[in-house]
Amino acid sequence: QVQLVESGGGLVQPGGSLRLSCAASGSIFSISTMGWYRQAPGKQRELVATNARGGNTNYLESVKGRFTISRDNAKNTVTLQMNSLKPEDTAVYYCNAYVRPGYYSDYQTYWGQGTQVTVSS
Repeated sequence: QVQLVESGGGLVQPGGSLRLSCAASGSIFSISTMGWYRQAPGKQRELVATNARGGNTNYLESVKGRFTISRDNAKNTVTLQMNSLKPEDTAVYYCNAYVRPGYYSDYQTYWGQGTQVTVSS
């Protein structure tokens, strides 16, 4: 079993910063891509940023230049540094990882429980 545990959400004023962290634990042979998604009320879940094991990153257009994703492969962690936050960034943020649980296993997608980010004055 693989668990993803997120931390770092909260309430911040527009223009402020937050740092989200996610740690993967459990039965892990290998992790391919790790990333962050978000879902605002009444909207579909959308990709915010991903980080492939080799280091390639991908960002939602609206967060480019403001958010930075990084990962520590040795610790199976991924971090999202969010700067210059806007009210439209308000959402539940979910950690995502594409994990191979064992040598003979296929890769599977796992999700964290979500952490609320609220940007408001």
